[in-house]
Amino acid sequence: MSTLANQLAAAEREEVARAIRLLLARPLLTETADPAGFELVRRRREPLAQWFDYACGWSLVVEPRRGYARLTKVRADPDGSRPARRARSGRAPFDRRRYVLLCVTAAELLSIPMTTIGMLADRVVQATAADRALAAFDPVHRPERMAFVDVLKLLESYDVLRAVDGTTETYVESAEAKVLYRVDATLLMRLPAAPVGASRLAVPPDEVPARFEELLTGLVRERRYGGTVVDGTADETHNESAATDAQRNLRLRHSVLRRLFDDPVLYRAQLAEDELAYVMSLTGRQILRRSVEQAGFLLEERAEGFLLVDPDGIATDVRFPDDTSTARVAALLLLEPLCAAPAGMLPEQLAEAGAGLLRRFSRWAKAYQSEDGAARLSDDAVRVLRDVGLVRRAGGRVVACPAAYRYRLTEAKSPDPDDEPGPDWGTGPHKTAGTMVSGGVAAEGDQQ
Repeated sequence: MSTLANQLAAAEREEVARAIRLLLARPLLTETADPAGFELVRRRREPLAQWFDYACGWSLVVEPRRGYARLTKVRADPDGSRPARRARSGRAPFDRRRYVLLCVTAAELLSIPMTTIGMLADRVVQATAADRALAAFDPVHRPERMAFVDVLKLLESYDVLRAVDGTTETYVESAEAKVLYRVDATLLMRLPAAPVGASRLAVPPDEVPARFEELLTGLVRERRYGGTVVDGTADETHNESAATDAQRNLRLRHSVLRRLFDDPVLYRAQLAEDELAYVMSLTGRQILRRSVEQAGFLLEERAEGFLLVDPDGIATDVRFPDDTSTARVAALLLLEPLCAAPAGMLPEQLAEAGAGLLRRFSRWAKAYQSEDGAARLSDDAVRVLRDVGLVRRAGGRVVACPAAYRYRLTEAKSPDPDDEPGPDWGTGPHKTAGTMVSGGVAAEGDQQ
């Protein structure tokens, strides 16, 4: 019995660790998209909820009958490195117009269990026309219909909308398209992760641009740490200085572990003084290592910071190195000159390096074979490197971060007639962006 009990306990630990990494990569997990993953989360939902609450202060809601699990990930320093993306057009990120339409559409869906695409479009037309801060939605124009379809496809991917009859894409070609939807308003209400509802920030529209950062901070402020929110600002009589020791320790634990489990790399230089002191303390270090172990990661600790390795690649939502796009290949190729320039590179130098790549592989990156193509290629590559924590901007230059030096490009070759570079990078460990960085060209001698 003792041996059997140990085996069962070990199996449970492995399943919980796997489910943690699965939810880190996919905070909204639906039974439709991943039946096996959802069943695992459903079965282990109690220890999962306890782990996320203790380690990160994130709440986990599992609805077995409705077929979804929602991990509400909150950060005190929200960033735009993981935007909503279009299901079409090469998964381009949402622009401002699409975000506006997303918010308006979501608000209109809250009160209707069933709708057609035409009726929903009419409601959005009326809502935008009644709000002087918004540009009116006009489905007569094709670009507007395209933006609306991108919003609806995103909501379909969340299972908030289900097309019962018809296909959403047909609306792009004609505003008279017939599509019938079933709406899950309960799931829709679980999508926002901000602890403070935007409706509580009663600010005149003309003041929003000037106060945007302040309002954004107000949306993610959590009372459990000793502060309150009044119209997006902290109440001076209940601010952080009035927090108890327990509240301060709770904030430090959650702020450090949230970033560790959600960022490509966590550098010590990015931590506040009290956060760094917490990480260096005996208690903080024990909690950090235990949480990492329970989640099934390997902790790679260097003098510059921390990085998690997912041996199975489950938590990886963005991989690097990765040859799925021109920008990602260029990002890897540009790491070498960036690492060779400790002071960093100017935009002009990066553009010249991009031009060198385009000359070297003359039939590669056809979308960048234009007058400004080299500059656009280098900009897109730097954006990839910034998103995975390998470079930063400093004084007008792009500077390689310490983690960038663990990658080694052993060879760049063009094995096919299209002259497309095929970097030979050695597999290295798997990490995640969204949790860590994926794949590494780390050590000389790594095998492909």
